[in-house]
Amino acid sequence: MKMVRQKTQIRKIENLAARQVTFSKRRRGLFKKAQELSTLCDVDLALIVFSATGKLFHYSPSSMSEVLERHGQLQSQNVGEVQLSSDQKMEIACKRAAILSEELVEKTHELRQMNGEDIQGLDLKELNKLEAIIESGLAAVVKAKGERMLNQINTLKKKEAQLLEEKEFLKQQLMRMGTCVGQTGIQDECSERYSLELTISSMSSEDPAHNYNVSSSHTCLKLGLPSSD
Repeated sequence: MKMVRQKTQIRKIENLAARQVTFSKRRRGLFKKAQELSTLCDVDLALIVFSATGKLFHYSPSSMSEVLERHGQLQSQNVGEVQLSSDQKMEIACKRAAILSEELVEKTHELRQMNGEDIQGLDLKELNKLEAIIESGLAAVVKAKGERMLNQINTLKKKEAQLLEEKEFLKQQLMRMGTCVGQTGIQDECSERYSLELTISSMSSEDPAHNYNVSSSHTCLKLGLPSSD
């Protein structure tokens, strides 16, 4: 019988100890997802969490202050754009395009560094950060490669089992064919001997002289199957 998974109702946990344990687990999971999002998608983010007791928890792959400052600038720009003219909006769009162009150049440079290029000017901290990023990406690649190889091995094993079954089936078919051929050969030999006896008997009945010769020759009359005597 298939068990139906019940949907957990999202509401405040009344038990204080259970609420604190759940907060700790969910907070670590949330920070882990934020780190994965930053690494996989190459995004800059800031995560701020205040517990029920007012304790601060935060995470940012780069600088928390820079992310918050950037957010404040964009927020003020978005509020002010409502009252701007078309020329001012065009100017802001050009500035944003210039910022995006600079970010593209920066990300391209980071990608070259990940390929082992242009790393002579990096200090120890930057090299450690670059090494951590590369190791994280390498671990994901190795995991994906292992899963792909395991799937291929399982597929080959299934094909091997199928081929062994077909081989056994063909072997049984050949054995059956060999048995039938052997039985057919014995039956043909018996039929030939019986036909030869009938021919000799017919010739003897038509020619008395030949009948005499045949009756005097025991070799020709022994070509048939041995009698039960």
